[in-house]
Amino acid sequence: MSNRFKPKFNIKKGDSVVVIAGDDKDPKKARKVLEVFPEDARVLVEGVNIVTKHTKPSAANTKGGIVKVEAPIHISNVMLFDAKSGSGSKVKRSRDNGKLVRVAKKSGEVIK
Repeated sequence: MSNRFKPKFNIKKGDSVVVIAGDDKDPKKARKVLEVFPEDARVLVEGVNIVTKHTKPSAANTKGGIVKVEAPIHISNVMLFDAKSGSGSKVKRSRDNGKLVRVAKKSGEVIK
């Protein structure tokens, strides 16, 4: 994908988010983003969308068997967590001393 039409997302690795849709929906519980896949518009969130995966025995994992792992969910199903209001918030970008920062629309707090 060319950089010209590449989408920009307000969610980054390490952010606190709330899941607003799906089986693991909980608008008040903050969870951590483990990885972001911008080309697929998906995020890997800690403890969300647990799937069972069957693994073959290998040199690293000699036993094999059934393993529970997290699968990515669509980025539209999560919202950045605003600690001041205690729930999810939309985000706007603004300049602060010439640097772009993310600001929560609900409380006006800068997201680090």
